[in-house]
Amino acid sequence: MTAPFYELDWRTMSQQDLDLGLNNGVAVPASADIVAGWDSRSAELRARYSGHLDLRYGPRERNRIDFLKCTDGAPTLLFIHGGYWQTRAKETFAVFAGGPMAHGINVALIGYTLAPDATLDEIVAEIHRGLDFLAAQLPDLGGDPDRIVASGWSAGGHLTSMALSHPSVKAGMAISGIYDLEPIRHSYLNVKLGLDEAVSRRNSPMMQSGGALKPLSLVVGSAELPLLRKQTADFAGHRAKYGLPLTYEEIPGANHFSIMDELMSPTGRITTLVRQLFERS
Repeated sequence: MTAPFYELDWRTMSQQDLDLGLNNGVAVPASADIVAGWDSRSAELRARYSGHLDLRYGPRERNRIDFLKCTDGAPTLLFIHGGYWQTRAKETFAVFAGGPMAHGINVALIGYTLAPDATLDEIVAEIHRGLDFLAAQLPDLGGDPDRIVASGWSAGGHLTSMALSHPSVKAGMAISGIYDLEPIRHSYLNVKLGLDEAVSRRNSPMMQSGGALKPLSLVVGSAELPLLRKQTADFAGHRAKYGLPLTYEEIPGANHFSIMDELMSPTGRITTLVRQLFERS
């Protein structure tokens, strides 16, 4: 009988089992085709909202933000892409602006330098620098600088949790994120990331005492890898322990990729949670 996901201990796993336990591409064989679909639909949406693309917030090539505007004076959802901090790009994820934009929410998609060209400390700093830029530019772009919610998927879920401390961020929507980096440090993923224990600890929300006193919604798919389900459940417990505002739920039947359908759709569960965060903040 397989142990429940919440009883898993990555420290007792073999190297092979740990690596496979974090490998979403192997777990979802159709993932390459799914992402290719995201790419094509995102290109169409970027072409439709091409007025404020690739706004430069820093000196490095990927230090750019796409601002997709649907409504003057509206709040903004900042979306941070995933890829275990070492793959993918903001351009792939524009399609997920469709759900929030259907409700009058502007969406900004942020790029960042990937490992190994940047350390995790540097990646987190870039997200904060991008938020500085976005908050300063929103009045000219036609958005409300006082209503920014950070969001992200996978590694972007981790970066969302790290962005909550930014003064311009009012709330967070973290999807299938990583909140304890120690399993990552001991896995195949660390070849490019180069985490040592100190970097892992200071960038692991699960290892911090407390956290930002701002609403955070945590979601993960019920069909995701057990280690990822445990990451989200454990982080929800961590925030509850410190009395920090949160919601936590599993999306029934969703894997690491299909869960994003719930943000793409105007009636998707994650889109609804995003709307609720704006209502609360």
